[in-house]
Amino acid sequence: MSDFGFLITIYAQKEQQVQQANKVNPQAFLNARKSQLLDKSSLARKAGVSSLTVTRLESGKPVQLVNIKKIMMALGYTLQDKDRFFM
Repeated sequence: MSDFGFLITIYAQKEQQVQQANKVNPQAFLNARKSQLLDKSSLARKAGVSSLTVTRLESGKPVQLVNIKKIMMALGYTLQDKDRFFM
């Protein structure tokens, strides 16, 4: 495995550990999106992520922390609002 491949593997493992340590509240994201009358594709475009990422987040599946941050920002929240979205 190349050094680059090794770094990607380590990064992916760290992302998964962070996600497991910080349990995401999928219902909070769903409620925030619906309260702003956004569909999944509109939120995805606004956040610069795929619709699949929004679907995965709202169904409690793993999503990279950087994409969670993008979605929070697109919904108008800051990192100070993290307690709203993490258990």
